[in-house]
Amino acid sequence: MNRIAALIVLMTLALYPKLHCVVSIPPLKTFVDMIGDTEVSSTVMVPPGHSPHSYEPKPSQMRSLEKADCYFAVGVEFEKAWLPRFTSQNPRMKIVDLSKGIKKYPVTGSSQSDSEHLDPHIWTSPENVEKMLGGIYRTLVALDPKNRDLFENNYRKLLKKIEATDHRIKKLLAPLPPQSAFMVFHPSWGYFAREYGLRQLPVEIEGKAPKPRQLIRLIDKARQEKVRAIFVQPEFSDKSARLLASELGIPVVKISPLAPDWCANLLRLAEAIAKGAPK
Repeated sequence: MNRIAALIVLMTLALYPKLHCVVSIPPLKTFVDMIGDTEVSSTVMVPPGHSPHSYEPKPSQMRSLEKADCYFAVGVEFEKAWLPRFTSQNPRMKIVDLSKGIKKYPVTGSSQSDSEHLDPHIWTSPENVEKMLGGIYRTLVALDPKNRDLFENNYRKLLKKIEATDHRIKKLLAPLPPQSAFMVFHPSWGYFAREYGLRQLPVEIEGKAPKPRQLIRLIDKARQEKVRAIFVQPEFSDKSARLLASELGIPVVKISPLAPDWCANLLRLAEAIAKGAPK
């Protein structure tokens, strides 16, 4: 029986990945899964449809941290309050801040430039993502050096996919005049806009829905900029955006920076901006 029990244990260990990583948002899970392959499992803290600005982890999620080898943070708001608690839950878990070394900029539409108003959506920029992938790769190698070759091969493949996506986005946006504008409800595409020479016009003002006078100014601004669509996220109310869209006679396009398929999501955004741009 002892031999049978030992065999079962060995078979169980062979079936399950050796590393378990927790990530803050869905795109990071995609990156970790692609680099880690069969040797890494991952879970996401903020599920699709929820806001990383104010999310509160469930008790079951807190319990799952007890078995995690590392946590990949990205600098979103809920982490400020919860990362210390995650560490208390599992002191041996390695916390890796993937935003380290990436320059952050003020949120579009914010009148303040202090750290409380820096835009956390750094993963909407391919250039930033390439840096973040390096952090994921180095962490996995440090935790599991015997699978370095697997991780490196997958890391290189993913870099090429990111580069190909970047090339396609540039091609899609090439016909647009420099600093072309697109309108969003929540200003979460600032790094994307900066990287491709665009401007995002937020409907949200200082984190709040616009008041009637502000709404009128936004309508005038949208007409002046010849905005052809308003982009909204399923994580936020789109009431104000729909009022604007109705007044302007333009569509409301739902797209979230938290979508798991990072490459397809950015291409969809670029295609919508290019399609809606003035001829």
